[in-house]
Amino acid sequence: MTSVLYSVRLQLDENLEQMQQGSMMRKVKSKNWKKQRYFMLQDDCMTIWYKSKMSGKAKSAFSVSDVETVREGHQSEVLQSLAEEFPAECCFTVVFHGRRNNLDLIAGSAEEAQCWIKGLRHLVEIVTNMDQKEKIDQWICDWFIKADKDKDGRMNFKEVQHLLRMMNVDMNEDHAFLLFQMADKSETGTLEGEEFVLFYKALTQRDEVLELFQEYSEDGKKLTLLELVDFLQQEQMEGDGIDEHAMELIDRYEPSETAKARHILSIDGFLMYLCSPDGSIFNPGHRKVFQDMSQPLCHYFISSSHNTYLMEDQLRGQSSIEGYIRALKRGCRCLEIDCWDGPNGEPIVYHGHTFTSKIPFREVVTTLEKYAFRASEYPIILSLENHCSVEQQDVMAQQLKGILGEQLLVTTIDGRVPVQLPSPEELKSKIILKGKKIGHLEDSLNGHLDNMPEREDEEEEEGPETEEEALHNQNKRKEKSFQQSELLVPKAKQSLSKELSDCIIYCKSVPFDSFQHSRSHYKSYEMSSFAESKTRKLIREAGNDFVRHNAWQLTRIFPSGLRTDSSNYNPQAMWNVGCQMGMPEWP
Repeated sequence: MTSVLYSVRLQLDENLEQMQQGSMMRKVKSKNWKKQRYFMLQDDCMTIWYKSKMSGKAKSAFSVSDVETVREGHQSEVLQSLAEEFPAECCFTVVFHGRRNNLDLIAGSAEEAQCWIKGLRHLVEIVTNMDQKEKIDQWICDWFIKADKDKDGRMNFKEVQHLLRMMNVDMNEDHAFLLFQMADKSETGTLEGEEFVLFYKALTQRDEVLELFQEYSEDGKKLTLLELVDFLQQEQMEGDGIDEHAMELIDRYEPSETAKARHILSIDGFLMYLCSPDGSIFNPGHRKVFQDMSQPLCHYFISSSHNTYLMEDQLRGQSSIEGYIRALKRGCRCLEIDCWDGPNGEPIVYHGHTFTSKIPFREVVTTLEKYAFRASEYPIILSLENHCSVEQQDVMAQQLKGILGEQLLVTTIDGRVPVQLPSPEELKSKIILKGKKIGHLEDSLNGHLDNMPEREDEEEEEGPETEEEALHNQNKRKEKSFQQSELLVPKAKQSLSKELSDCIIYCKSVPFDSFQHSRSHYKSYEMSSFAESKTRKLIREAGNDFVRHNAWQLTRIFPSGLRTDSSNYNPQAMWNVGCQMGMPEWP
């Protein structure tokens, strides 16, 4: 099937020509898994295939349209682990859209690596700048390649069934076979070229769109200029200059040159228009922030992530800095780091007491410094689940301050005790730590912290909690509070680093007792975290109090510890009462 980029062959540069000849490179999955593969750019200039030494069969590796970016050098954990074995100039990483794993490759030379890096980036740029017709054509081409399992350039009905499963199309087999026979004009029992295009259009036909088209078309086959103007006025609510705008749309989206010359729009052109930015219901002015961002931080929903470092499940899954990169690139503004004591005095990040892999805390912070504000300039809240010793907490604080520099917020924005939370506008390009703190912010700002006992407030730990356990824990806290206040039992000295504590400014973690207690005892910069089960209980029993609570204080909702598969809860009920950090997004 011919790709829309086939014409690029006439303008092939030296890099693309070399890529079409192919290169032997190492495909790397781990420090010990490094296998030779022969990678080739196909004639369509859109598909990369590879051959292994063992089978010798060519396999489709990926489409250029699946590629998001190409990173040079040791910019993945796997390649970093091989830094002493392979020089950075020979290494590169292909990053894909969505959740597909990255592809780490090691070329035989720096020149060969640069050839692939520059060539792939050039092709990605071409795909990015495609017009709507080219995007649709390439979309069809990509599906054909994915479904053509035996790579013979034709598709039999078994492969069509495979295609339907990949597209998640629940279709009756008899109806699918009917569409297949309709498209098989050559009666060969297979589809190729334009036959597959015909099948694809029949498969994806939207009856409601066709009905709308025919409603405005006198003959049901085309829209004249006047009919298109009528559609734009009645359905799209277009205003001034509509005749000229209609002409522009025909010129931009009508695939037939004959139809363009006659100033008419076919059903194919109509579909291309509806699928384009011009036909989108979304207001293009809203692609940028248009809301009032000067209200207190607690007045905004905050796109949040839980166990951000995990790529898979919570028991044996891989921990990776890639989880942070993906979350940040999607605009996530609240990330979580589970910190534990690591070897050689260096803290590590992983899901404690499980078999999940471990990553250095330093690498996570370095990743934050690089990607924090690429998608958004608004503040990031870094939720620290701190299990480290005082010594390694000091290391954490030093790494946070040393790597993040001025990005890390280490004092209030005006040097004063806040009466309410600052706004996202005031906190632009700042990283805010959420965690436990010694004493109160007032003491820290007034310089009295040295005289405070080194203790930490208790906050609910994450994990499965039944209602009986919740009640038991609540009673224990009340009993402990009574002993400390009424019987004057000395408080145990807790292990919390002063240096790390000093970095907690607007998001001090405190335990939740009741909404009345929070209102009378806590400040606006103090916040509590809730398990999803307890949150639902509070919503049912004290929904209005929850709304008032969230009007002045931040709240974070974490998923149940029973969600070992990293599934999400439905956050709608939490949104309804104003919970700001109740939108879990597993990377």
